[in-house]
Amino acid sequence: MIPKSHPRYLSLMKRERVIEFFDRGILAKAGLIAHGRGEAFDYILGEKTNDFAVKAIKAAASLLLLAEKPVISVNGNTIALAFDEVIELAKLLNCPIEVNLFYKTEDRIRAIKKFFEENRDKIKDIEINFGGDMEIPNLDSNRRFVSEYFYNSDVVLVPLEDGDRAEALVKMGKKVITIDLNPLSRTARTSTITIVDEITRAMPLLVKYIKEFKNKNKEELKEIIDSYDNKKTLEEALRFMSNRLAKLKL
Repeated sequence: MIPKSHPRYLSLMKRERVIEFFDRGILAKAGLIAHGRGEAFDYILGEKTNDFAVKAIKAAASLLLLAEKPVISVNGNTIALAFDEVIELAKLLNCPIEVNLFYKTEDRIRAIKKFFEENRDKIKDIEINFGGDMEIPNLDSNRRFVSEYFYNSDVVLVPLEDGDRAEALVKMGKKVITIDLNPLSRTARTSTITIVDEITRAMPLLVKYIKEFKNKNKEELKEIIDSYDNKKTLEEALRFMSNRLAKLKL
């Protein structure tokens, strides 16, 4: 039992969540490693959502609202940490969810389907795909197999994405939005919009701004996107992290 008075209560609860989903067979072992690596970057960020992340979230909300065929791609970690927000986004955008796993096994697929069945009241009327026969070019892993809808989508939200797949999606001509605590990763540097923030903080904000921006016209949304520069945003994130480390040194 983790007391709420613990200074890192929220972080420890998230850690317990990923352990629970690993025990359920939804996460691969590598998912635990990825979560721990992300925690290290979040320490440097001060475990808070910074201005550069909010800027990226607003641009992401605008891009998703302007998309003709948006899709949300999720892995085990995203399901474990942001399931409710993913469902809410899919409903707001009227778009499908695609489950795409690097360490894909029949056992993991069964575990995820069982979890979805347990939450069937939440996900009713949402199309959920587990890949298909279409192949993403320039990608050798099994993550290249996607549904026809995903293949033809124009904007993809892929939290916690692999760098090679993000790069391949951009080469296909898709706009890629990712959430990545590491501004140096290939995913962060390749994606159209990179939200350098922790997923349980970023996703609720993305939901919030999509609800708010639904009232904006296309010209206003385009203006937000046109004023956004992913390279500069990543530079801001790195500058913030560097300055914070300098201040924290003993």
